[in-house]
Amino acid sequence: MEIPVRNQNGDSIDTINVDDAVFNVPMNQTLVHQALVIYQANQRQGTHSTRTRAEVSGGGRKPWIQKHTGRARQGSIRSPQWRHGGIAFGPKPRDYRKSLPRAMRRNALKCVMSEKIRQGGLVCIDSLDTLDGRTKSMKQLLAQLDIAGSVLIVTGTAEQDVARAGGNLGQVWTLPSDLVNANDVLKKRTVLITVDAIQRIEEQCTAPRHRSRRATSEVN
Repeated sequence: MEIPVRNQNGDSIDTINVDDAVFNVPMNQTLVHQALVIYQANQRQGTHSTRTRAEVSGGGRKPWIQKHTGRARQGSIRSPQWRHGGIAFGPKPRDYRKSLPRAMRRNALKCVMSEKIRQGGLVCIDSLDTLDGRTKSMKQLLAQLDIAGSVLIVTGTAEQDVARAGGNLGQVWTLPSDLVNANDVLKKRTVLITVDAIQRIEEQCTAPRHRSRRATSEVN
């Protein structure tokens, strides 16, 4: 499969051959949905906390006697049904983190990258050396490439000038290739990616998995 490569003036100058096993994969909505749910769950801080009736101050005295008042029996003014009472079954700090096997993470990324190419939302560029860290240079680049809306810029390695140039733009996100995930790719309208980043993503997605200790011991 070939992807056109554009220069920083927006002109198509070349094409790059990419692996169909990475960039031409059919969409698996079930897998992608699972990956997005787990990714978003891992972003949660889990610091929410409410006070139970045992943690709210006061309420140690019985409001009124049990019988002969005509009112419903009450044991504390801090019961959940009272105003300013404790919360019944409220949220407490917890860890929302979940894990996803590496193969499933890779396949989810392959699916969304392939879908982005099919929709025409992936733009490959030869380099980003014109970005000097100023917001003006980023605006000029996006205008020359005719990119509007949210954009994810993927570089081969972490580049400080690229991150600084897009830091003040609310719809521009930058990531190195080793941190690209299905969630960020799917939620951005356009993915602007360098040739180096494409090659690195191919290597990451096609690298053989490490053999387990058990399998190694059985061979030996």
